[in-house]
Amino acid sequence: MILPNLENCDCLQVMEQLPDNFFDLCITDPPYGIGESKKSNNCRSNLASSTTHNKKDWDSTIPGKKYFEEILRVSKNQIIFGGNYFLEYLKNTSCFIVWDKDNTGDFADAELAWTSFDTAVRVFKYRWNGMIQEDMRFKEQRYHPTQKPVALGRWLIQNYAKPGDTIFDPFAGSGAFLIAAEQLGYNWAGCEKEKEYCDIIQRRLKQSNLNMFFSRAAEKSL
Repeated sequence: MILPNLENCDCLQVMEQLPDNFFDLCITDPPYGIGESKKSNNCRSNLASSTTHNKKDWDSTIPGKKYFEEILRVSKNQIIFGGNYFLEYLKNTSCFIVWDKDNTGDFADAELAWTSFDTAVRVFKYRWNGMIQEDMRFKEQRYHPTQKPVALGRWLIQNYAKPGDTIFDPFAGSGAFLIAAEQLGYNWAGCEKEKEYCDIIQRRLKQSNLNMFFSRAAEKSL
């Protein structure tokens, strides 16, 4: 596999073809099986922007055991959001990551990520409360009902990856973790079944690179 790379496919098809420990760090947010992609819950995500999220069926069930077996096989370390939903497929860990969303309403106040690291529990506080975000200067458009902020991805990579590591996200969604890896100069690979989301990721990656170009140009002119 040539990196960076985004595949529009079921991630299991890709992982089954890869050797053990192909990636250094997997950061991913699998479906929790709670119906966030369906019409009944979709309206809540629209508090964030005027974007209309097309109703889909990808969050009807959690991925099966084989997906987690392959994630653990093809990556040396893992950070898996929604780990509290997948404990039957994961081993005990001393290091859960708590993303404190500084949230109100009926969404959870925080999200938990299971990790393979033998370190202490850590908390990352970053407001992600409907139209209110931590960094309103660089407010992210919301493309996905369970979208994560790119800043969260950068924090994870900066704290849990080593220089030269390859980053993998088999459930890429809106691409937040892939964009973070690109911004920080890491090689990455991702999979996403929904063609609509793959197209969004590609656009966001191009825009992110363009923003970095102008930002660096502005810094040099100072």
